[in-house]
Amino acid sequence: MSKIKWHRSDSIGSTNTWLRELDGGDPDYDYEVAVADFQTAGRGQKGNSWESEPGKNLLFSILAHPRNLKVREQFYISEAIALAVSDSVIAALGPEYADGVSVKWSNDVYWNDFKMAGILIENTLLGECIPDTVAGVGLDVNQELFLSDAPNPVSLRNIAGREFDREVLLNDIVERFIGYMERSPGIERAEVDRLYRARLYRREGWHPFRDAEGEFEACIEGIRPDGCLMLLTRDGGHRVYEFKQVQFILPGK
Repeated sequence: MSKIKWHRSDSIGSTNTWLRELDGGDPDYDYEVAVADFQTAGRGQKGNSWESEPGKNLLFSILAHPRNLKVREQFYISEAIALAVSDSVIAALGPEYADGVSVKWSNDVYWNDFKMAGILIENTLLGECIPDTVAGVGLDVNQELFLSDAPNPVSLRNIAGREFDREVLLNDIVERFIGYMERSPGIERAEVDRLYRARLYRREGWHPFRDAEGEFEACIEGIRPDGCLMLLTRDGGHRVYEFKQVQFILPGK
């Protein structure tokens, strides 16, 4: 059984930064989890901030050592944490709301067209190996009102109209993430790839996107092994994007 070391704080700058400053962490543990009720310097992709009312949501990061992965396979970590979070959310919400849960490439967790979780992954690379990775998660759980200019936040409470036990959600996500990372029986790499693609936001049909050249309509063709998004445009063109090179245009935006 994997050994987990827990770090808890009422307030912290950033759980990702805190774990990264451990310089690999405690060698006696397989995973370390930093959890905070509030982050004063919480970060998202490309330095974006994350709004969270103190004590209402889940703000945590997991330090892992994916020595079974090569650098070229690092997108697997993104798949693993996105699936772990979305699996847990689906289990918590129940079948009434589960169909609306998806993963927006690369690893935001959505309910219909609303964002409920953001994920930030920071890998330490050494040659062809990944000695350490920190996966940070901000999941909106019990917050009812959002005051920032974020375009589409939603919490589990907004969706279901009731409060959720944050500790139960946290333990479930961590357990599921470890299961994916250690590829427990029945969970092979190809199966994780399939599960991730099956849960993609806007995985079917034509949808509006925006890149450096402007807006266009396309459908998702797939995800490359390196995590790049492959789109097919209306005129039959094939486009490939790295993270942050293309935007999903949301309804009303």
